[in-house]
Amino acid sequence: MTPVELSRTVLGAVRRAVEDGELSVAVPERVVVTEPGPGGCGDYATNVALQLARPAGQPPLRVAEILRPRLVGTGGIRDVVVTGPGFLNLCLRRQGDLVADLVGDILRQGSAYGHGDALAGQVVVLRVPYEVRAEVVADAVARIVATQGGRAVVEHGEPVNVRPVPAPEDPAPLGADAARWALLHPAPHDRPRITADHLVQRESNPLFRVRYAHARVRSLSRNAGRLGFAAEPGPLAPHSLLTPLTTPLTAHPRILTAAATHRAPDRLARHLVAVADALLPFAVCVLPVGEEKPSAAHRARLALAEAAGTVLAGGLSLLGIDAPEHL
Repeated sequence: MTPVELSRTVLGAVRRAVEDGELSVAVPERVVVTEPGPGGCGDYATNVALQLARPAGQPPLRVAEILRPRLVGTGGIRDVVVTGPGFLNLCLRRQGDLVADLVGDILRQGSAYGHGDALAGQVVVLRVPYEVRAEVVADAVARIVATQGGRAVVEHGEPVNVRPVPAPEDPAPLGADAARWALLHPAPHDRPRITADHLVQRESNPLFRVRYAHARVRSLSRNAGRLGFAAEPGPLAPHSLLTPLTTPLTAHPRILTAAATHRAPDRLARHLVAVADALLPFAVCVLPVGEEKPSAAHRARLALAEAAGTVLAGGLSLLGIDAPEHL
């Protein structure tokens, strides 16, 4: 986290304190976040409490006490220590802690991970033509809208507001799962390909990669059980493939919100491909190799893999596609 990002986080804490009536002061346009000075501690420090004390009519230490609980646990801040006349010293969470928190959140929330309230109380009317792709897209949009607290109503009639490029032929011969993927994965303005390519089990098939990645996670969990250990979120040993996997997992809530607000299930489909493509190389380091004994790192890696599998299963379900245990 950069000083600029921390500055925004501190401003957010000030804004919340003002909205809650605990500070009566104009929210400044910016606050300075620097390295701690003599007597300070942590990773960064800010004098915002001293800056606001006079206009707020309160001692700097009191302003610091008001802001501290609004900063702890937000924006990657692990702890806040008040020193001197009212300096706020910010202790950041380490990368390993952030990953463990992310994995723990996903495993606790399960298929509800990424659900929010961006469309809370809203009724989204989807007017579609009598055409198979439009019907499938509307069905997926309705599922995704529900994850954001909204409710979708599908109607037939003019004016149509959901009109993807129609399928060139009947996708039914592909089977339910491949047919839905063929219709949902392309952007609405792209013509879907209704070909047997969606059925082949090879890396060139995005649907196969997504479903295989999920099945691979389930296999890892079964094999870990046979070796006597289970998933447990925690710090991971340094691994060059870590960041490519955590990045799409962190982005999942944002992708769901965008897919719901823009009525774009293709965004979710492409996101699942990104998760699968990041997961498959990482999967090779999850289980012990040779005479290696299961360790805390293996349990943490398995937890990260299971978190990715949870996102894949939940995403496929929203698209109306089965997530197989075996493939």
